[in-house]
Amino acid sequence: MTLLEILILLVAGLLVGFINTLAGGATIISLSVLMFMGLPLNVANGTHRIAAAFQTITSVSTFRAKKVLEWKKGLALAIPVVIGSIAGARVAIEINEAIFEKIVAIVMVLIMFLILLKPQRWVEGKQELIDKKLSWKQVLLFFLLGLYGGFIYVGIGYFLLTAIVLSVGYDVVKANAIKVLIVMLYVPFTIGVFMWGGMIDWQYGLVLAAGQVAGAYIGARSAVVRGAGFVRWVMVVFILFSVLHLTGIMDIQKLLLSI
Repeated sequence: MTLLEILILLVAGLLVGFINTLAGGATIISLSVLMFMGLPLNVANGTHRIAAAFQTITSVSTFRAKKVLEWKKGLALAIPVVIGSIAGARVAIEINEAIFEKIVAIVMVLIMFLILLKPQRWVEGKQELIDKKLSWKQVLLFFLLGLYGGFIYVGIGYFLLTAIVLSVGYDVVKANAIKVLIVMLYVPFTIGVFMWGGMIDWQYGLVLAAGQVAGAYIGARSAVVRGAGFVRWVMVVFILFSVLHLTGIMDIQKLLLSI
C-alpha cells in the first residue's frame, strides 16, 4: 500500500465518519473510493464493512452513555436482521459481478433521491406503536432489511431508521440509537461471510476504519449543523460518479491514475 493510498483512505474515512454523524448515508463514499482505487465491487462491498463495525461500536457506546438506547426492543429487532443479513451476504459473494454492479448502480440512484428528499424531517414517534409487541409482519420487514443490508449495505441506515420510526413508533433520536445497535450486531456476521468468500482487503479496511472512527469522533463533538446541506451534495456527486463508473460510461480508476 502506498502513502497516497493511505492518505486517500484516511481522508475518505474522516469524511464518512463525519458525514454519518451529521447527516447519515455516507457509506456510499467509502464504497466508491475503494472501488475507484481498484478493488472489485464485491471486495469493496466486504472491505468497507470493517470500518462500519468500528464506527457502530463507538456510536452505540455514545448512545448508551446518553441513556437513549432501548436495548430490549433493539435486540428483538436485530434478530431477524442478523438472520437476513447472513443470507444477503451469501448472495453478494456468489452473484455475478456484472449483474451486481448494475444492481448497485440502481440502488445508488435510489439513495440519491432519498438524500435529496430528506425523509427524516417528517418522521415522529408514536407511543401506541412502541407499546405493541412485534408482529410477524414487522419481523418479516426487518428480515428483508437484513437481507438487503447483508447484500449491499449502502443506504441500510436510512431504510432501518424509516422502518423503526414508521413501523415500531420511536422518535428519530431513539430510532437512530436502535438502528446503530442493529447494524453493530449484524455487520460482524456479514464480515464473516465475506471473509469466508475471500472478499475483504484488510489493509484497506483497517486504514479506512481508522479514518472513519476519527471522523465520527470529530463529528460527535462538533456543533456544526449548517454543513448538512453541503454534505448531501457531496454525497450526490460521489453517487453520480459511481453510477458512471459502474455502468462503464466513465473509468474513474483510469482517470485517477492519469492525474
